[in-house]
Amino acid sequence: MKIFKIILLNLLILSASFGVTLKEDSNKLLTKSFKTKEKTIIELTSKYSKDEKLEFLFQKLLKGELLYTKSDKQIVYIKEKIEDDYKTADIFSKEDLKLTSKYDFKKVKINNKLRSIIKSSLAKINLFSSNEDIRFNSAKNLLANLDIKNEELINEILQTEKSTKVKEVLEEAVTALGVKFKDGEAQKQAIIKLGDYLSPKSLEVLKNISSNSEDKELVKLANTSIASIETNRSFYSFLETAFFGLSMGSVLLLAAIGLAVTFGVMKVINMAHGELIMIGAYTTYALQQIMPNLIEYSIIVAIPAAFIVSGLVGIAIERLVIRHLYGRPLETLLATFGISLVLQQIVRTVFSPLNQEVKTPEWMSGALEVNSALSLTYNRLYIVVFSIIVFLFVLYILNKTSLGLKVRAVSQNREIARAMGIKASWIDAITFGLGSGIAGVAGVALSQLTNVGPNLGQAYIVDSFMVVVFGGVGNLWGTLIAAFTLGEFNKFIEPVAGAVLAKVIILVFIILFIQKRPRGLFPKKGRDAED
Repeated sequence: MKIFKIILLNLLILSASFGVTLKEDSNKLLTKSFKTKEKTIIELTSKYSKDEKLEFLFQKLLKGELLYTKSDKQIVYIKEKIEDDYKTADIFSKEDLKLTSKYDFKKVKINNKLRSIIKSSLAKINLFSSNEDIRFNSAKNLLANLDIKNEELINEILQTEKSTKVKEVLEEAVTALGVKFKDGEAQKQAIIKLGDYLSPKSLEVLKNISSNSEDKELVKLANTSIASIETNRSFYSFLETAFFGLSMGSVLLLAAIGLAVTFGVMKVINMAHGELIMIGAYTTYALQQIMPNLIEYSIIVAIPAAFIVSGLVGIAIERLVIRHLYGRPLETLLATFGISLVLQQIVRTVFSPLNQEVKTPEWMSGALEVNSALSLTYNRLYIVVFSIIVFLFVLYILNKTSLGLKVRAVSQNREIARAMGIKASWIDAITFGLGSGIAGVAGVALSQLTNVGPNLGQAYIVDSFMVVVFGGVGNLWGTLIAAFTLGEFNKFIEPVAGAVLAKVIILVFIILFIQKRPRGLFPKKGRDAED
């Protein structure tokens, strides 16, 4: 009978504990004691780790947006601040509450230690998420905040985790914990294994052993692993620099390819080319203002729109001004310089002289993380691919269409082309429009890398001419090779000499190169090339 009473009592206690909810347990956070809050956060994480409401509560607590009412201790979060009033909602039901004076609330305060514990708790909660990216970021958070208490949890997750990239981060975290908190043979094996990883955290843990350990064998093993990590990181750093050079080269290619077409065919030194790039960028900005709810598609729509707008502006410039100045390159330089100033002032009048921000679509945001030492931003990856597509498109037009045949004929010998019935003036207008349209497309790409302003084009006009002259006037393949060569050259010099000096070195290099090869890497062929 006595045993029966004990069992019954335990069952009653157990049922009572099951009856306690997250809402009731969370009330312990309202205490002033940080130690009690720390204990509560750990208990909540252990008990409700798979409850989405707990994650939301911790996020609001971490941001300092968690409050409770003085009258009935209801836990709420801030939705909006309106002068001295707060618009709040219940943290659990998310039901909106009436607008109330801020003096009716008290803030749930936390310190730096609690912030660290909350971040660790969020990482644990997110490890059970069905979203791979959330689990991956959670694993990285655990690696960044190494705690031996998490070892059992990480090993448990590793048994069921299917994602390779998540497992790799978790395995690195377990190895780093072994280096930091274990001793003997287990620590030595962990030090050796940690040399295979690349993250800054692994490097930090190993350097701590190297600097603070009195065991010479451990120091030697740590130094070997450090050397291995630094060698691998140097290699990936080289690849990252090469990628940035490639992305810069793709921008130069987009900026210069239109100039290569017009300069090569028409012998026009177009100083307004940069402003045509600017017009393409502003077309992108204007489209986003017109269709604010369709940002994801705005860039795709902006490509043909910018091509048409800049192309039409280019044709208008050619018909109204440039056609009267053929054969006088210095006068075209002065005239187009004046046009560039006019275009800049028009943009300042219409859009204001301030820089405008063009929003980046979600599919172009973020980065492709190859490993802990190498990540490639999506916007630059897309621009590299896009520049190659534009190049192939122009190459196809010039080499595989009747328009391209006429353009090449006029480019090689204008007089003979006219004698064969080709309307050179019509070809000039179309060619200038094509080059201007491509400049507008370049502006769309640049709008994703920098703010759009009236002086946007001025930053690329000199670089565009350098690319065209270096590659060979009128030669598209030369423009491609020159753009990527100068882009890589610039990015590898920058870390050593600085951004400004790097450009000066490149300019000096091109001047010296032109002294030896006045017609560039790939000089144009034909009688007209001798002029």
